[in-house]
Amino acid sequence: MTVLAVDIGGTKFAAAAVTPDGEILVRAEVPLRGPDSADAVLAEVVARVTAEVPEARIGGVGIGSAGPLDPVKGTVSPVNIPSWRGFPLVDALARMLPGRPVRLAGDAQCMALGEWWRGLPERERPRTLLGMVVSTGVGGGFVIDGVPYVGPTGNAGHIGHITVDPGGDACPCGGVGCVELLASGPSMVRWAAANGWTGPDARALAADAAAGHPVALAAFRRAADALATAILTASALVDLDHVVIGGGVAAAGPTLFDPLREAVARDAGMGFLRRLRVDRTSLDRDAGLFGAAALVLLAPQA
Repeated sequence: MTVLAVDIGGTKFAAAAVTPDGEILVRAEVPLRGPDSADAVLAEVVARVTAEVPEARIGGVGIGSAGPLDPVKGTVSPVNIPSWRGFPLVDALARMLPGRPVRLAGDAQCMALGEWWRGLPERERPRTLLGMVVSTGVGGGFVIDGVPYVGPTGNAGHIGHITVDPGGDACPCGGVGCVELLASGPSMVRWAAANGWTGPDARALAADAAAGHPVALAAFRRAADALATAILTASALVDLDHVVIGGGVAAAGPTLFDPLREAVARDAGMGFLRRLRVDRTSLDRDAGLFGAAALVLLAPQA
């Protein structure tokens, strides 16, 4: 069956019709137009897909959403969408496409599942994979033996809120010294600006780091060290085979991944940690859509 995959982000919504063999038949993306536009944007992005693929062909709906979320109740409360607090997203999509199964997981969990399903050849799929999104925030999700591990509340994988600097700043999440405070794009820009860099945004910071600007390079090394600590912590607990990273900061390519891999190799102690692979996404922005579709397509059949 063809699945409607929906990816709910902090600044835009995307949707696609995805076939069982992983073909995207049609894709649509609509930016949020303000804090109260989310309901209208959701309806618009779904309508754009169903205008191209008849509803009769759609057999299920998979959703990856920014959180926090409650997959049991089917509600979401994305931090950047204040009008959605406990929003019944599953019910909303069930009303748009009645009679279909609707499944919900976190956006980074879907990114991880999408990478596992479509980003790697079947013979190379690892038993344990961590997918990470390093962008405006830092999120993550686990896939273990082909199944996303979401935990009892549906929020497993919040690697951006592992403490890597116990004496560091307070995080909006309530913790202290979280990965997100060192490795997200906005955090990197703030640190660089406090240390004399004068560029406008994370993209400019990456360009300056690639050109050798010392403060920009230091910002990426600082982020890489924080990410490496979090990755090795997760790997020590879960015995990871593979980490795949996407998001805007990951688009810096070697500027991020060279110091990140160096830090992982430097700090990995036990032998099983030294076998860990760390790669950039091969699916870019479609990883979350593939993962949302896989929530339905790979689900055990009743």
